Amino acid sequence: MLIEGVFAATSTPFYPDERVYFRKLEANIARYSRSLLSGMVVLGSTGEAVTLNDEETSEVLRVAAEAAAPEKVLIAGVGQESVKSTVELTETAARFRYDAVLVRTPTYYSSQMTQEAVVNYFGSVADRSPLPVLLYNIPRCVPYPIPVEVVAELAQHPNIIGIKDSSGSIDRIKSMIAATRNAPRRAVTVTSIFEAVTARMLAPTAHEQEGSNYISANELAGGIALAKAPPQAPIRTRTREVGFQVLTGSAATMLESLEAGAAGAILGFAACAPQACQEVYLAWKDHDLKLAQEKQQRIADPSQRIVGDLGIAGVKHACDFNGYYGGHARLPLLRATAKEKAEIESLLGGIRN
Repeated sequence: MLIEGVFAATSTPFYPDERVYFRKLEANIARYSRSLLSGMVVLGSTGEAVTLNDEETSEVLRVAAEAAAPEKVLIAGVGQESVKSTVELTETAARFRYDAVLVRTPTYYSSQMTQEAVVNYFGSVADRSPLPVLLYNIPRCVPYPIPVEVVAELAQHPNIIGIKDSSGSIDRIKSMIAATRNAPRRAVTVTSIFEAVTARMLAPTAHEQEGSNYISANELAGGIALAKAPPQAPIRTRTREVGFQVLTGSAATMLESLEAGAAGAILGFAACAPQACQEVYLAWKDHDLKLAQEKQQRIADPSQRIVGDLGIAGVKHACDFNGYYGGHARLPLLRATAKEKAEIESLLGGIRN
């Protein structure tokens, strides 16, 4: 699977009474789908995945998948505390036609997460997962950062295709890219313009599932035309070779990461400012380094303050301010104060979507 470009790490909207607000989730995903983002991550750290029960988790994955445009890559956050539970959630994501899964290290028994245990955990999940696996290194939430040498070892697994690294360290990004340079290369399916082909793009339409009952105008020969769409032309695809794909989770260092060889970025800041994040990538892709630096500088401080310092509550208020539905974080996380909300709005004054 090609995981390239900028991805929004989406939030999970809640009602004031903390029930999941599925209609707002649907609206958010539909709006991201109209952007130039490569795709979305559902139920990552920004999505408050650890606060949802099993039923809510499954329903969030379903609603988001049904609302997403077929050309957007969908990645499901599935990290659980056991291999069995994680694999079961990858199977749920596969049923809803997600394209890949994002898997964090277990946290509760952190003192026993030795290097051997971590390698065995990720390897066991990847062995049994029906979807390609992205490793997830997020030191601020997980007591065990994945060492570069472990990443290099896991990169040899045929079903582990990349990593999201949220350390914010450019040196670590460079080290991982160097350490995984000799990882197996894979032939992946892409469009004719070398963009990702998703599971939903290849899925049969409702019309095709019902059977082809389309009748042309000539065949009707003057009869009454039925209001059915003609069959869709098949997607023209080709293959492209990719190696182990390293993506940054830090908006503040996105440009430096791209320059170092990262394939893209999965960003909490893209949940509230997708266009501003995408502009950095597009300018870099167009080899306009000066413009990319200007765009990067514009988001560096706001992203660090809103995502890095204020966390989920900051991202959610930023979403509200920028036209997406954020709402409140689920307890025990506290909502942003009036002072913090004013600060967020000031930081986003020149970053509207």
